Amino acid sequence: MIFNTHDFFSLILSSFFIITVHSSRNTSLSNSDSFVLSCGGGSATDADGRNWVPDSKFLTSSKNSMTATAQSQDPSLPSTIPYMNARIFTSESTYKFSVSSKNRHWIRLHFYPTSYNDFNSSYSYFSVTANGFTLLKNFSASITSQALTQAYIIREFSLTPIHSGSLNLTFTPSIPNSSLAFVNGIEVISMPEIFQSITMVEFSDTSIEVEDSVLQTMFRLNVGGQYIPATNDSGLSRTWYDDSPYLFGAALGVTSEADKNVTIQYPDNLPKYIAPVDVYSTARTMGPNPKINLDYNLTWVLQVDPNFTYVARLHFCEFEISKINERVFDIFINNQTAQESADVMAWADSKQGVPVYKDFAIYVCDDLNGNGNELWVALHPSVSMKPEFYDAILNGLEIFKVNDTNGNLAGPNPVPSTLQGKAGPEQERRSFGSSLSNKRATVIGGVAGGVAGFGLVAVMIVFIKHKKRKAGGSKSTSLSWLPIYGSMRSGTTTSGIFAKGGGGNSCISTLGFGLCRHFSLGEIKLATNNFDESQIIGLGGFGKVYRGIIDGGTKVAIKRSIPCSEQGVHEFQTEIDLLSKLRHRHLVSLIGACEEGDEMILIYDYMANGTLREHLYNTNRPPLSWNQRLEICIGTARGLHYLHTGAKHTIIHRDVKATNILLDEKLVAKVSDFGLSKIGPTLSQTHVSTVVKGSFGYLDPEYFRRQQLTEKSDVYSFGVVLFEVLCARPVLNSSLPREQVSLADWALSCHKKGTLGSIIDQHIKGEINPDCLNNFVEIAVKSLSNRGIDRPSMGSVLWNLEYALQLQSNPDGPKVVAEQKANDAFILHTTLLSIEEQGEEETDNSSNEIFRKIVNPQGGSMC
Repeated sequence: MIFNTHDFFSLILSSFFIITVHSSRNTSLSNSDSFVLSCGGGSATDADGRNWVPDSKFLTSSKNSMTATAQSQDPSLPSTIPYMNARIFTSESTYKFSVSSKNRHWIRLHFYPTSYNDFNSSYSYFSVTANGFTLLKNFSASITSQALTQAYIIREFSLTPIHSGSLNLTFTPSIPNSSLAFVNGIEVISMPEIFQSITMVEFSDTSIEVEDSVLQTMFRLNVGGQYIPATNDSGLSRTWYDDSPYLFGAALGVTSEADKNVTIQYPDNLPKYIAPVDVYSTARTMGPNPKINLDYNLTWVLQVDPNFTYVARLHFCEFEISKINERVFDIFINNQTAQESADVMAWADSKQGVPVYKDFAIYVCDDLNGNGNELWVALHPSVSMKPEFYDAILNGLEIFKVNDTNGNLAGPNPVPSTLQGKAGPEQERRSFGSSLSNKRATVIGGVAGGVAGFGLVAVMIVFIKHKKRKAGGSKSTSLSWLPIYGSMRSGTTTSGIFAKGGGGNSCISTLGFGLCRHFSLGEIKLATNNFDESQIIGLGGFGKVYRGIIDGGTKVAIKRSIPCSEQGVHEFQTEIDLLSKLRHRHLVSLIGACEEGDEMILIYDYMANGTLREHLYNTNRPPLSWNQRLEICIGTARGLHYLHTGAKHTIIHRDVKATNILLDEKLVAKVSDFGLSKIGPTLSQTHVSTVVKGSFGYLDPEYFRRQQLTEKSDVYSFGVVLFEVLCARPVLNSSLPREQVSLADWALSCHKKGTLGSIIDQHIKGEINPDCLNNFVEIAVKSLSNRGIDRPSMGSVLWNLEYALQLQSNPDGPKVVAEQKANDAFILHTTLLSIEEQGEEETDNSSNEIFRKIVNPQGGSMC
C-alpha cells in the first residue's frame, strides 16, 4: 500500500458535499439501445455467457483501422473474449451508435496491452472522446497495465443522456503517423439516472449538478463480501470487487453475512438497481472489542487523479442489530467530517435488513508536494452519542470522478514502479503494494524493492497518533491531514547513529556503531549531486532512493528518509542493527549510514537488475528462463536459511515477497528490507508474540490469526513467492473472480484439482522437466500449509529446490545421483554459513539486552 499525505490549497478546494438518500423514480432498464462489441473479432460468447458482436458495422469508416490477434494469452485473462482480438487505429476513427435520448449510458472500454501481429501496444498512445467529453487523453494501456499490475484494463464511464440520439465514440492516436490507438472491447449499456445534485455543506448556495455530469467509475467495492461479476449485478451489468486490498494497514475489522432468516427489503424510495442484494447482505465492521475500536479508524485508501471532484457513495444495511443508537459512528473523507453520528437503523426507520446509501463529494487537489493522489474514507465510533456498541459498519463503496469544467475526465498515465507491492488493486496493499510512484529506470538500488515495506508501518504510527483528533477527523480545514513530515527533534545533531552516548536528540540507537561506515551529509550530497531529482530510482512511503557514486566510482543505492519523522525510526534502526552484523552472499549489503540534522540515510550495494517481480509480469524485460528462476529461488532460500539458522540469533524476516528479492548484474538473488524483521524465539519459546505486520497476499494465516510469529511464517511467504515465480502473476488481483484473487489459494485449489498446469507461465511451460516441476510444486504446496507445524523448515525447502535444479539439469540421469548432488550442495551451503559467521567481528552487545539473552538455536525446523 502507499500512504501519502494530503495538503490542501484552500477551504474551497478541500470542502466536501453531502447528499442523503433521495427518492429515485423507477427508470426503465431497457437494453434496446445497448451494445457489446468484440473489436476486431467475430460473434462470440465470453466465459460469463455474455454475447459479443463484431464492431465493424458501427465504424463510420474502416479505411483507418485493421484487425489483429494477440500473440500470447495471459493466464489472468477472465476470457479470451474480447481480449484476444483487437481493432488497431492508424488515424482518427469513430464508432457511431443510435441510442435513446432519455437514458444515461455506461461506456466500458476493454484493453489488453500485448503484442498483436506486427503491432506492439507498448508504443500506443491515444485519446478517446464521446460527444465532446474527453474520456482518455494520451492514454497508454501498456503503462497503465504495468503500473496497476494487471494484464487487462477496463475503463467505465457514465454518460449523460444524448439528446441527438447519436453517440460518437472517437479514438485518436496521440502522434499522427507515429502512434496507434487500439481497443479490444466496447460496451454501451443503457442505464437509469442514479445521480442527483449535491449541495455544498459549508456553502449552501453552491451545488454540483452531478446529474448533468459525465462520470468515471474509479472503484466499486463489495465491502466485506465477495467478487460479484456483471452477470450477478442488479440489472446494470456492473462488477463489484473485494475491498480488502484497499484497507489501511492491518486494521481489517470483521466481515459478516446476513443470516438466512434476514431478508433484504428495499424501501419504496430506493430502486433495487442501486446495488445488488449481495452487497447489502455482507458487511465489514470494526469488531467486538470497544477498547480496540476506539483506538483506530476503519479506513480505505484509494488512489485517484488529483484536481478532480469525486463522489463517494457509501452503501449501508444493518442485519445484526435492531435498535436505534446501538451502532453510531462518524464518517470522514480525507480527514473532513462528512457525517456525524451516522445511525443506519435511524435512516432505515428502525427496520432491520433495509438498504440505504449516502453520497459525499470532495475536490481532491494536488498539493505542493504532489501528494494529492489518494482518497481516504474512514469510519470511527461516535463517542458523543454514547451508543450501545462502539462500532461502525459499511456494506459497499463506490468512487466516481466528475468531469471538470472543460468536459475532461482524463488523468495522467500512472508511473510504473519497480518498487510496487497498489495496486493496484496492487496490487499488494502493504503492503498490497499497491502502487508506489517511481521513476522508470533500467537499474535500481539494493534497497529499492524494500522501500515499500516501510510505508505501512510508518504511516500507521502517525495515523494512530492523529486519529483521536475528533476521533479521526475535523471540521477544520487545517493543512496536512496526516502530517508525517514532523521532526522528532527540536535541535540539530550530527552523527547520532555513531555517538556512543546515543545523544538525546538522536533518532537511531548505537547498536550499529562501528559495524558500518559513517557518511557525512556532505559526502551523500556529493554522491547524489546534491540529491538531484534525475538520480532518483525509487520513491516510497519511507522516502526517496537515489543512485549515487562514492569513492571515485563505486555505485550505490542511497535511501533518504523523510526528515527523521517518527514513522520510520524503528524500521530504520532495525535495518542498521541487523544488516550491520549480517554478511551473506544472498543478503543485500549495508555499506553505511548517515544521520545529520534531520536526515536519516542508508547506503546499500547497487543492484543492477532490480526486483524479482520486475522480471515476472507486467514488464518489458525479457522473461526469465526456468533455470534462472530456479537459481533465484535457491539463492533466496539460502539467504533466508542463513537468517533462520546461520546467524548468531534466529532472525525472522517477516516481509518475504518478490519485491524484497533483488537481483544483481548476474541475476544473483539477495534478500532485502529488514525493517520489519524480528529476533526469533529462544529455545524455551515456541514463538514470538507480536503485532501482525507484513504484506497481504504473502502473510502467514496462522501468524495473522494468532499474532504468534515463527520462522515458519517466512516459509509460508516464500511458498507464495515460489508460485509467483511459477505462474508469473500478482499474488493479489481483485479484478479476478473471488476464487482467483489470491494466488496462494488459487494455486492450492488448482493443485488439488490437478489443473495447476493451466496457470503456469506460458513462457516457461515447455522448459520444465516433469520431475522437476513435481518436486518444485510439492515443496511450494507444503510451504503453504495452514499450520506452521506442517510446513517444512527453510533448510528443507532449500534442499528440495537444490534437488529440483539437479532434476532439471540432468533429467535423464539417475535420481539418486541428483539427490546426492543436491545433498552435497546443501552441505556446502551449511558449511559456508559457519565460515561466513566466523569471519565477522564479534560485537559488543552490552547495549542491547535482547542480543545478550538470545540463545542460538541450530537447525532449520521449528515445529
